[in-house]
Parts: sequence; structure tokens; C-alpha cells
Amino acid sequence: MLTIYNDLHAQHHGKLEMFRGEMVPCFEVPARADYVLQELRARRAGDIEPPDALDDAAIVRVHAPRYVDFLRGAWDEWVALDPANAARDAFPSYWPIRTFRSDVLPSSFPARMGLFSYDAGSPLTSGTWAAARQGAACVVTAARRLNQGRRAAFALTRPPGHHAGADFFGGYCFPNNAAIAAQALRDAGAARVAVLDIDYHHGNGTQAIFYNRADVFFASVHGDPHTEYPYFLGYADECGEGAGLGANLNLPLPRGTGFEDWRAALAKALKAIDASGAEALVVSLGLDTFEGDPIAGFRLQSADYFRIGEDIAAAGLPTAFVFEGGYAVAEVGVNAVNVLAGFDQRAG
Repeated sequence: MLTIYNDLHAQHHGKLEMFRGEMVPCFEVPARADYVLQELRARRAGDIEPPDALDDAAIVRVHAPRYVDFLRGAWDEWVALDPANAARDAFPSYWPIRTFRSDVLPSSFPARMGLFSYDAGSPLTSGTWAAARQGAACVVTAARRLNQGRRAAFALTRPPGHHAGADFFGGYCFPNNAAIAAQALRDAGAARVAVLDIDYHHGNGTQAIFYNRADVFFASVHGDPHTEYPYFLGYADECGEGAGLGANLNLPLPRGTGFEDWRAALAKALKAIDASGAEALVVSLGLDTFEGDPIAGFRLQSADYFRIGEDIAAAGLPTAFVFEGGYAVAEVGVNAVNVLAGFDQRAG
């Protein structure tokens, strides 16, 4: 398995996040990617390369230009408000909810911070844009390698991406890496692409980006949003709209689900992807389905991730894996590489 590695990921390192009413140390930390890289090297799991240079136009293909402009300059604006802000991360305080306008771009930085976000748990740091932009370069490079004939590639990057929408961040996510990869595959000639999201938390941003489109099929296996983040998307009756009607499949499962039932849902997702006629596959590879994850609730074990990789390989599609969640930090490397190893073993 070829890995495209974001060597700038540690520049995004939040100090604290809001969790259940208090500020706590961030769950999304640089060690997550470090453990995966360590495991890849220890198991000699394939070549590891840096990404190609990125044209920001690839990000704007799925994100609103004013949102990208905001991310690009947000840290400098934050520090300009008060030099003391250089020592603390930026968080939103205000949101334009129902009946408020979102079409007007306020001149106030705190107002724009709220306009472009949906939770208070995603710290924006001095290195967020550098790390996130390099992550986008990783996924575009992974897509390019598939177009050059690779069977699969793994974008090892953070911060993750699948909660980010066309013009908002949240859930630790800023640009949506899976969506950028899917769009890059479309732009390179794939008539139809599928995104399979297997993170514990529904990929609300990816769904929203493609919800009205027929050319990108989105399937997600995740915790039931009645009780699990992100709460406001991910229900089974969300099937797409307009041209995208029928191109969205959500398979929510209750907290406590074990591997047998989870794998059955994965089989349904893969069957639907096959029926969609997709010519390439992007996998939002979340490992927070693991039984020891501190902010999730499924009961998968490390050995199960081999089977997941095998099942995905059986789809027979060029596949770009994109690193998403997984917060049992010490185990995330083993679990991620088990998926890749299972895929490689089945793909041959």
C-alpha cells in the first residue's frame, strides 16, 4: 500500500476542546498520525511518500471561496484582535442559527468564526491551515496515484475532514479531505465515484457536499444520530435530493454494536456502491469504531479491521483511503494498518 504522508500535520495541535460542558485536553492529537506512521514502518507496509504540490483550486472545487479565504487568514486575524491570543487557540462564540442571515459576510472576526463553524469543540490553531492544506495535497496526490494505475493509496493526514461542509468546520475538521479526493477523481475522468464512510461518527460534511449530486454516491455506517454526534444528520431517511436522490445511503447503528452486525451493514453499503456504478472509491477511514475508543460506542476489536480491509478490497475498485477519526491513540496505528493489510491481502 502506498502511503501519502502529511509531514506538516503536527502544526495543528489544539490545546483544549469543549466537551460536555468543560474544557478538556484535545482528543484529536498529533500522536494519532504518529502511531499510524510508526506501525506502517514497523510492518514495512509499503512506500511512504510526501504529497505533490497543491493548487488551492482543488480545495475550492468543493469549498466556498469565502470559507477558504477565512481559513487561510483566520489565525492572523485572531492574533490581530489581541496579541495575547497567540498563546491560546481560537473558538467560535456565536452562530447564525434559524432565522439569522448567513449570506452577509460580517467584518467582525468572531462573527465570521461563528458563520463558518457549527461546534465549539474544534480549536483553530496557529498551524491549522498549513496542516489542513497539506492534508488536501495528500488526498489529491492519492487520487492522482490511482489515476496513474495504483490499485490503492492511503492519505495519512490530520486534522480529519469528513465533518467539514462546503462552508463550515466542526468535529475537528476544516477542509473535507474525502470530498476533495472524490472531486479530484471526478475531475480526472471517473464518471461516478463512491465515498464510503466507516467512521463511528456520520460524515455530515461529505453528505452535505454531495447531497444534490448523482455523480458521487455516499454511503455511511455510523452511530445512530439520535444519540451520537453530529446528531443533526445521518438518519436512514436521508437519501439525497434533486439529481442526487438515491445517491445517499445512511446505515445508523445503535451504541454497543459488535462486529457481526457492523459487518452486515458494511456489506449493504458495499452492495449499494456496486449498484451505483462507481468507477473509483474513497474510504473515510475512521478507526473510532474500536471498542476502546473514548468518544465512541461500537465494539470492534483489532483483528476485525483485517476483515474490513478484505471486504473493501472485494469491491474491486481503485481505492483511496483517507485517515479520519480514531481516538484510542495507542491502538489506532495497529487498527489502521490492519485495514490496509487486509485490503492488500485480498487485492493481491
